[in-house]
This record gives sequence, C-alpha cells and structure tokens, in this order.
Amino acid sequence: MTTKKIVAIVVCILLALVLIVGVFVGGIMFFVFHQVSKSDAAIVARSFLKSNERLKQDIGEVTAFGWFITGNINIQNSSGTATLKLKVIGARKTVNATVDLIYRNGKDWRVTSASYTNEAGQAIELFNPYESKFKFQIPDFRSQLSDYRSQISNLKFPISNSEIDERRRESSVLV
Repeated sequence: MTTKKIVAIVVCILLALVLIVGVFVGGIMFFVFHQVSKSDAAIVARSFLKSNERLKQDIGEVTAFGWFITGNINIQNSSGTATLKLKVIGARKTVNATVDLIYRNGKDWRVTSASYTNEAGQAIELFNPYESKFKFQIPDFRSQLSDYRSQISNLKFPISNSEIDERRRESSVLV
C-alpha cells in the first residue's frame, strides 16, 4: 500500500467519525429544542406574546414565531423557572423577545417578566409584575406648590427682635 492510499483511508475514517458525531450531537440538539418549544412554558410564553397589546402596537399583529426557542427551563420537585428567547414575527416587523416564567406547587406557568429588543438595541418591557393593576392618576400639586413658593418668598428670615416686638404691639392693639 502506498502512502497516499493510507492517508486517504485515514481521512475517510476521520470524516465518517465526524459525520457520525455530528449526526448524534445534531439529533440531541434537535430533541432538546423540540422539547423546549413544545413545553408548557413555551406555550404560555407564545400565548402571552400573541395577546400582548404593547407588542401588537409596536410590531403589528403577531403572525408567527421562529423555528427555535432557546433558553432554559429548571424544574425541581413541584416548582420551576424558565427563561425563553423567541423570535416574534409581526405584521410590520420581527423582533427577538425574552420571557421569564415561574410555577410553584405544580400550578400553571405564569409570566414574571417579558421584553423585546427593538432596532436600536433597547429592551422594551412588555410586562412588569410590580406595576399596579389598578390604573389611577396622581393629582398634580405643582400649581399649588408655586402658590406656596410665592408666599414663602415674601417671608423674611430671620426676624429681628425689634420686628417681633413691633408685631406683638400691633396684635395687642387689635385686641
């Protein structure tokens, strides 16, 4: 056997091994991505994004989602957390969204935060769990403050002893 034949055989064996490992790793990755995209957490995340009014205003009606959902889902006993990253395809544009979810005591997944990245690279919040669900308007006290400021500006500090004595005399004369 010549050296060229030996090198060709070794290269073919190495290529076959790389192909087998690639197919095996690719199969595992496909299985993981498929499991994440079909999970209850992903279903809740897609449902949340599809019905989110802020997202609809910015990108239009959600028409589809990307093929892969990446992120992680951690489940221990009857509690779990998940952070999922999805490509959201809207009527006007496509954005990348991140949704954080949680579930406790075996109950359904709940969204704890969600955002998407706009063209400028800024994260736009879609859900803030600390926002009040009751919308109310805080009264505007600025106009009253300006009235108080004008009254305070008329005061003279410190008041001297002679001014205090004069004010006492004026008040005693009035009584």
